[in-house]
Amino acid sequence: MTRRFLRPLAAALLAALLAALLAACSSSPKRPEPAPLQPDPQKLSVRQVWTAELGKVSFPLVVQTAGATVGLASDAGDVSLLDARTGEVLWRAPAGASLNAGVGHDGRSAAVVTTDNELVVLQAGKPLWRQRLSAPSYTAPLVAGARVFVLGADRSVSAFDGATGRRLWTQTRTGEPLVLRQPGVLMAVGDTLVVGLGARLVGMNPLNGTSRWELPLASPRGTNDVERLVDLVSGVARQGDNVCLRSFQATVGCVDAARGALLWTKPAAGASGLSGDAELLLGVEFDDTVVAWRRADGERLWSSQTLRYRRLTAPLLLGAGLVVGDEGGRLHFLARADGALQARLETDGSPIATPPVLAGNTLVVVTRKGRVLGLRPE
Repeated sequence: MTRRFLRPLAAALLAALLAALLAACSSSPKRPEPAPLQPDPQKLSVRQVWTAELGKVSFPLVVQTAGATVGLASDAGDVSLLDARTGEVLWRAPAGASLNAGVGHDGRSAAVVTTDNELVVLQAGKPLWRQRLSAPSYTAPLVAGARVFVLGADRSVSAFDGATGRRLWTQTRTGEPLVLRQPGVLMAVGDTLVVGLGARLVGMNPLNGTSRWELPLASPRGTNDVERLVDLVSGVARQGDNVCLRSFQATVGCVDAARGALLWTKPAAGASGLSGDAELLLGVEFDDTVVAWRRADGERLWSSQTLRYRRLTAPLLLGAGLVVGDEGGRLHFLARADGALQARLETDGSPIATPPVLAGNTLVVVTRKGRVLGLRPE
């Protein structure tokens, strides 16, 4: 699997060059061929209720939900909010450039980061304001509490006034010489801004950026910078104040974000986020083994290798089952109890671009070609 990395100190001027060089250096050997797919047992019926066209998606799009509203964007910078119940586009507007990160939204305002290192906030079908950033960002901005928060590739965290774009504060810190060129952790838990800075999860005061607590999820190890990379990755399984997440190629773990307490960590070798509920956590390892852990203590409950080497998305837990997408444009519905295949659905043949999300009772799926599907498992 090829991963892209970035050196924070040179982020503003050398991002493209370093990404190309480091991606080439970090390319892993050719992956084994996957085993033939099992016949579809058709134990689950999945109904398509609507479809929409978005435009090509190759940047690391994060699909966030706010009630029944989802935020979407294409490589070209077309940003939209969509009603997941009907597929109706509530509004669409151009950001004015191609995108590196997005879409953060609160159901009304949406925020993205362009390849020109501009934070653009849009509302009611038009750009509201834009601000130049000091470094690239690959994490969807957080729109919350009349503010917009940005996690930079130089490990800076900044807050902007949501109405005017005025910069309110910026906090910076140093860390390992490389960062992942993929979405990180940036979220609100109660009145605390929770941010992944390297392998540390940091609870910040959203009013001024001061640190309330810091928790290490992993320790860098290895003989080179790539092996030592353990950044926290997007895709968090949250239940109230209990937050579970992954450190790149190192661990999975859970924290109490109210107390700033580390509950447990377990070794795990993966690059994508987690899903779960009060009892179960789900993730996908580097070889595309699907793994279930017990949320209370991280004990491994089962693993399924039937989809190995199919370049899976992070999973989404759906009650008694779960769903993952693959690079062939398929959705695989698996049983919660043991990961056994329940059903399979073909889309447009292009890779599933983002982990599926649930908005209300609608499963929303985006492909690299830019097709958006609204599905209802039955």
